[in-house]
Amino acid sequence: MEVKTSLLDNMIGVGDMVLLEPLSEDSFLENLQKRFDHNEIYTYIGSVVISMNPYRSLPIFTPDKVEEYLYRLSTSAYRSLRDQDKDQCILITGESGAGKTEASKLVMSYVAAVCGKGQEVNKVKEQLLQSNPVLEGEYSGSGKYMDIEFDFKGDPLGGVISNYLLEKSRVVKQPRGERNFHVFYQLLSGASDDTLRKLKLDRDFSKYNYLSLDSAAVNGLDDAANFRTVRNAMQIVGFMEDEVQSVLELVAAVLKLGNIEFKPESRCNGTDESRIKDKNDLKEMCELLGIEQSVLERAFSYRTVEAKMEKVSTTLNVAQAYYARDALAKNLYSRLFSWLVTRINESIKAQTKTRHKVMGVLDIYGFEIFEDNSFEQFIINYCNEKLQQIFIELTLREEQEEYVREGIEWTNIEYFNNAIICDLIENNQNGILAMLDEECLRPGTVTDETFLDKLNTVCAEHQHFESRLSKNSKFLTDHSLPHNCFRIQHYAGKVLYRVEGFVDKNNDLLYRDLSQAMYKANHSLIKQLFPEGNPAKVNLKRPPTAGFQFRASVGTLMKNLQTKNPNYIRCIKPNDKKASHIFTDSLVRHQVRYLGLMENVRVRRAGYAFRQAYEPCLERYKMLCKRTWPHWRGPAREGVEVLMTDLQVPAEEFSYGRSKIFIRNPRTLFFLEERRRQCLEDLATLIQKIYRGWKCRTQFLLLKKSQVTVAAWYRRYAQQKKYKRIKSATTVVQSYTRGWQARKLLRELKYQKRCEEAVTTIAAFWHGTQARRELRRLKEEARRKHAVAVIWAYWQGLKVRREYRKFFRANAGKKIYDFTIQRIIQKYFLNLKSTMPSMSPIDKNWPTRPYLFLDGVHTDLRRIFHLWRCKKYRSQFTEEKKAVYEEKLEASEIFKDKKALYPSSVSQPFKGDYLEISKNPKYQKLNSAVDEKVLLADVVNKINRANGKGTARIFLLTKKSVVLADQKTGQVKASVPLPDLSSVSVSTQTDGFFALRLKEGSASAVKGDFLLSSEHLIEIITKLHRVGATTADMEQLNVDISDEFLVQFKQDKVCVKFIQGVPKNGNSVSCKRKNNRLLEVSVPTTP
Repeated sequence: MEVKTSLLDNMIGVGDMVLLEPLSEDSFLENLQKRFDHNEIYTYIGSVVISMNPYRSLPIFTPDKVEEYLYRLSTSAYRSLRDQDKDQCILITGESGAGKTEASKLVMSYVAAVCGKGQEVNKVKEQLLQSNPVLEGEYSGSGKYMDIEFDFKGDPLGGVISNYLLEKSRVVKQPRGERNFHVFYQLLSGASDDTLRKLKLDRDFSKYNYLSLDSAAVNGLDDAANFRTVRNAMQIVGFMEDEVQSVLELVAAVLKLGNIEFKPESRCNGTDESRIKDKNDLKEMCELLGIEQSVLERAFSYRTVEAKMEKVSTTLNVAQAYYARDALAKNLYSRLFSWLVTRINESIKAQTKTRHKVMGVLDIYGFEIFEDNSFEQFIINYCNEKLQQIFIELTLREEQEEYVREGIEWTNIEYFNNAIICDLIENNQNGILAMLDEECLRPGTVTDETFLDKLNTVCAEHQHFESRLSKNSKFLTDHSLPHNCFRIQHYAGKVLYRVEGFVDKNNDLLYRDLSQAMYKANHSLIKQLFPEGNPAKVNLKRPPTAGFQFRASVGTLMKNLQTKNPNYIRCIKPNDKKASHIFTDSLVRHQVRYLGLMENVRVRRAGYAFRQAYEPCLERYKMLCKRTWPHWRGPAREGVEVLMTDLQVPAEEFSYGRSKIFIRNPRTLFFLEERRRQCLEDLATLIQKIYRGWKCRTQFLLLKKSQVTVAAWYRRYAQQKKYKRIKSATTVVQSYTRGWQARKLLRELKYQKRCEEAVTTIAAFWHGTQARRELRRLKEEARRKHAVAVIWAYWQGLKVRREYRKFFRANAGKKIYDFTIQRIIQKYFLNLKSTMPSMSPIDKNWPTRPYLFLDGVHTDLRRIFHLWRCKKYRSQFTEEKKAVYEEKLEASEIFKDKKALYPSSVSQPFKGDYLEISKNPKYQKLNSAVDEKVLLADVVNKINRANGKGTARIFLLTKKSVVLADQKTGQVKASVPLPDLSSVSVSTQTDGFFALRLKEGSASAVKGDFLLSSEHLIEIITKLHRVGATTADMEQLNVDISDEFLVQFKQDKVCVKFIQGVPKNGNSVSCKRKNNRLLEVSVPTTP
């Protein structure tokens, strides 16, 4: 292992266990605890990283730490992949709660951060990262392997996920102190009340038998927030809303299954059968999955066995019914998880088929030794034996390749080869898995005891197999080995396995009646999960056992890992309480043993414990030799040779490679580090001495310069103060002189002003007297003239009254009234003429009514005027203008209050032929190809489903067909008869997107529907609708207005979804493909 300098500087404990001295299990644990107490959770064994789970957030994953911790391993793997074209694999192992998932997140996040940028690359990276939260809530105690594929530049293209051994038994029963799969708690905590009501669920965990209550709540784990994260991640990965709803319905169905309980019931023939106690949960589950209640109830009570042409139906007792219920729950959850993995792979897989560079990330269970070990622990430990085998082989191969590359003599390293243990388990003839499969397939009575008897017969002489009932007599008196158990000596220690349940768990049997009942469900996803339930495809062949499937998948995994360069992360759980700052020595010691870390250190130290390139080695230790300090002028290797000779290091302690020096014993490295520390202390003393002398001299010169500056400033200050005093006295004398002169001048000016004011006052009084006299004279003259006029008026009035008296009669009052009314009406009409409103029909102004008795006349005149005005306005219309207004009226009926784009189209006239196709010579060929009259010609964008981008096309509408032509050449691309159109789909937003939906089975529907975009959407849809209404052989076109609709592209249906947001290209509408089944259109938010 090439150890970087940073591991040796400011080191807490020993950063690389290869350098630990002395090496023992106690010193190993002591070093781990020391680093853990100082928040150093990562320690190395050569290239292997040991990760301690701190159970809290630490400020260590920052940009300045990018060369440390997991980032160093990720950087090395990514650069080897990108620059050297070597496929990589990062293996992350450890038991539940050790931090494997968090480590895989950090690795993938770092790789995503250092990759290239770009819209498509960022989309792929986001989908790869978000696949983790989707599966994280669904699996626990299982293995996950992801192959991330890169192009030649190192940018991610996609990925493929594989899962190994989902711990199905956790669905129905959880180990003490642990809880069920996270998704159950997340659903009940984070889903809305409406969602839970639809799923027929309650938030109370205690109402569900499958959920363990002692570990339902975990400190630091927010199930509600995690549920929202999972929902968001599913949307990013590409799940449709109906798919998400189907998944939640299946999860709810599993919870409902756990609440179904059975009671015994005796039949007349003396046999026992089971009956369901309370059918409410069964009813709700059947409603969720669309299954007839009677079908599923019978499947829980009877089992049908088919052999050749015979069918035998037997009743199930209570124990068998509970077994069938749990088997259905486990299979339902397991198949749902497999479907999720397949569905995610469809979204994140690479689109191109060229060869890719691959980086695998394996997040898999660690070695397990519990008080009660069963079939799950057996195959988990088998997988870890295989991983240990490949780890040792690849580690030794890596060491040997480096020795050969550097020209160092290779010496064989002795180590424990666990191939004999792997052969004991996986041998095709007499291996434990082979005998278990043989026992499961054997006719007759098959039990766990018969399987153990076979093991005792075949494996009795194997040195790593122990059993109380075997032929080996040395175990007959071993009371630590019960009769129903066997023990295997693994590389990590002896493990006692209880044989109970091995046969049933290996069979993993689901009754055919339950499979057929599931297939009859109306739920689309259920039919996909239980294809064997199809009565038309009944297969009497027994399905492969769980052990066979797992052995095959492990074999495939091993072949995959053999082709890649491995990188290892060993995760350790410091305590069982999942609390920070607690280090349990016994628990960590147990994990160190079964992870084989001590064996790993011994293998690494069997050759050379430390190696380093010549340049950094010389740079670090050059101060230890006078010939190399401070600068070495020759090659770095010669400088290192001079250094080692001068230090008199024994020749057997190191070797010179082509580019590195190899040091055999850590003591030699620590000797160099100690000498370097002493030398650095001497250098520090010398530097301090020189610095202090320089500092004192600088202080003295500064004081001297300050004294001179202070004296100069004081002299300047004294002279300035004297000058200011003289200047102040001069200013006072000048001010007194100027004041006396000013007062003298003021007195002279005041005297002159008083003289001028006296003359003005006398003249004003004289003019006033003359004016008042003239005013009195004029007033007297006016009074006389007014008196004459009044006397004359009275005289004339008297004469008129005397003359009129002889003509006055009894009907004078009526005439006066009629005269008054006539004058009022005349005045009303004259006033109405002058205040008449405009001739516009939409003008609602009208003069106010002057008198109450004219109310009826006023209303009738307003109505008559409006009718006359409308008639005059209509008489001006031409036939073309009438047609335009009819189209506008029809557009209002279709789109008003339904589409946000409609108000902006009201003021725009419908032009129809925007291209002037009959006049433009560019479109002469296209005009001749169309026989009918063109009702509308415009340029539209045809949307491509592959990337959401548009291609310009000429859109022509005639009375019989719709024609799409190339904008540049005028060549006809598609011609659709109007009878072949079934409907048109548009959104409610301000966009111009519309889909022409074709009738299924028509000749035009071969290539699928058309998704188009136009600036004149309202006019196009209106004219299509009018043509359909006026054509006799065509049904009226249906206009569908919705923000989410399906479009048929050849064989696939794609969902077009409109959302409001801020598009990246400004205020315009943008369309982009989210996945193979979704086109998302971003519409600017309406202000």
